[in-house]
Order: sequence, then structure tokens, then C-alpha cells
Amino acid sequence: MPERPIAVAMSGGVDSSTVAALLVRQGRSIVGMTMQLWNQRRLPELQVEGTTGRCCSLDDVYDARRVAEQVGIPYYVVNFERQFEEKVVKPFVEEYLAGRTPIPCTLCNNHIKFDRFLEMADSVGAHHVATGHYARIRYDEASGRYQLLRAVDDSKDQTYFLFGLTQQQLARTMFPLGEMNKAEVRELARGMDLAVAAKSDSQEICFVPNGDYAAFMDAYLRDTGVTPARTEGEIVGTDGRVLGRHEGVHRFTVGQRKGLGVATGEPLYVIATEPASQRVVVGRNDDLLRSSLFARDVNWISIPGVAGPVRAQVKIRNRHTAAAATLRATSDAARVEVVFDEAQRAVTPGQGAVFYSGDLVLGGGWIE
Repeated sequence: MPERPIAVAMSGGVDSSTVAALLVRQGRSIVGMTMQLWNQRRLPELQVEGTTGRCCSLDDVYDARRVAEQVGIPYYVVNFERQFEEKVVKPFVEEYLAGRTPIPCTLCNNHIKFDRFLEMADSVGAHHVATGHYARIRYDEASGRYQLLRAVDDSKDQTYFLFGLTQQQLARTMFPLGEMNKAEVRELARGMDLAVAAKSDSQEICFVPNGDYAAFMDAYLRDTGVTPARTEGEIVGTDGRVLGRHEGVHRFTVGQRKGLGVATGEPLYVIATEPASQRVVVGRNDDLLRSSLFARDVNWISIPGVAGPVRAQVKIRNRHTAAAATLRATSDAARVEVVFDEAQRAVTPGQGAVFYSGDLVLGGGWIE
């Protein structure tokens, strides 16, 4: 019986291109697929000439096709624009308008890259999918669970964005780069003479070409014919004293210092946004410290859940150094209290809280 192919998610970057070429070199049967997620010609008023560093651009599709031809594998472009807008873009806008700070890359992983893409893999007879993510997967015989682990290259580790993956998805997923560092991947790409070996990494969110989230939301709402509720209001101190006015709560996020439009003689930071009262609360750096948080919609990966207190290291942002904490169960199995050993700065509603035990990803949820 012939080997079932592996569907490689090809973004057009060096990482996924190296994955495809590496698997071909190993003699595996490969199908390359690129997900078309966002129409880059949409919202032309946001385009900045010479903008680089975005993923999923038209140039990326061209590069992915070129690599597929170079390594001699079938290649398809799959249009997921409608699903991406419904599951990623709309929630992104809604979360910001509700005073939370969303993570679109995690939503994309949960609902598109490891959900719809697996369905598309089925259509070409592929059982496994492979991506260029820096992470590791192993099967634990004792627990009967697939476990997610940090990448060997901690500077490139992407497990923070993968906390929503289910056991069924992990069982069918391969991360061939998880044991490598970025320099090794670049060297592999050069050694295989890949056309994208020197291509720089993508940095920006694919549907926000100029990095201005507030401008994107304004343009997107105009484009979709939605008139948002007026959210301008007062900027107040932690004592309730009015310090100024703002043009919309969605223009602020917890921990922000620049662009407040308030001068008091000392540095001020956004402590909270309150869409219901249309207030933005500002205060000193110490006011940003929080000793605990609640995470909702928790997805347990490497363990089935928590009953009693569990020690863990918890990341509250991608670039946050995981902090020692205790996880405490609540009456809702999908909701967990996190109590930090030391108070953490700028705990931000809408971001992920991801729980680690060493390299092992226990699970994660959304900060309330």
C-alpha cells in the first residue's frame, strides 16, 4: 500500500520551505499547500509603499510555488479568506472594541491552520500535516496523551501561540524544525539551494499592513458598512480624577505609555480600559502589577486538567518570561485561577495565559 502523503503548510518563508525540502530529501511523499487568508488588495487606504515583513502576501504565494516546483512536489493554493475573516478578523475587531487585546495568530492556529487545513489535507489523502512552527510533539505512553513541548531554540519557540491545539490535531501534526535552531534551518536551506534561503522572517500581522490596529479597525468597519458605537470618553487616574479625553477605548491597551495625550509630570500607563463607561484608566507603573488572574476556555494539552493546586510557569505574553505560579481549579473545569509567586506587570485581558512545566506545555487559556 503506498505511503499516504504529508500535507505541508507552505507560507513562502524559509521555515516551511525547509520543512518541505527536508521531507522530500527523506523520501517522504509530500503535497504543498498555501492558505490564502486575506486579500492584500483590500483596504487600500492602509497600504504603505515598500512595506515588508508581513506573512501571507502575494509574494509569499509566489515564493511557495517556486519552492514546490524546485523540490518537485504537487502544490495547491487553498482559499480560506471567508473562514479567516469569520474566525480571526471579526473576533479581533470585536475583542478590541470590548476593551480586550486579542491574539489573532492564536485564533488562526486554532480555527484555520490546525482545523480547516486538516480538513483540506483529508481531501488530498494526507493523514499528517507538517508546518514550520518551532515546537515539539511527543506521545506519552503512560498518560496516553500527545504532549506539546517548547522548541530547542527558545528564541524562536512558538508554543505560546499553539495552546489551543487538541489531542486530535496533535496526533496528525509534525513540527520538523522543533529540534533545530534558526541558524541550522538557514544553513539547511542554503545547502539545499532553496530560492528563499535568505528571505527575512515575517513580523507583522498579515491583515494589518501598517501595524496600526486602530486604523485597521476604522477602515474595516467602514468597509463592512458597520457603524460602531461611539467609544470616546474620559481618561481618568486611579483615583477617578479626570485627566483628559480620548477618541476610542479600542486605541489603548493595558501597559501602554505612549500616545496617551496626558501630561502630569510623571510617566503614566494604561491600567485598564472600560468600554461600558468609555473610560481609560491610567496610573503609575506599580499600578500595573497583578498577583493573580483568571483564565477562561482553558485547553489542557499535556495533562487532562487540574483538581488540586498545580505548580507551573506561566507566560502572559509571547515575549514574557514565564513566571512561577500556582494553578488553582475552579468550579468550571475550563476556568483556572493563576496565583503568581511575584506580582506580574500588565496582565492584559484577551491575551493568552500559557502554563508550562519545564519544556512541557500543560495547557493555556484566555485572560479575563
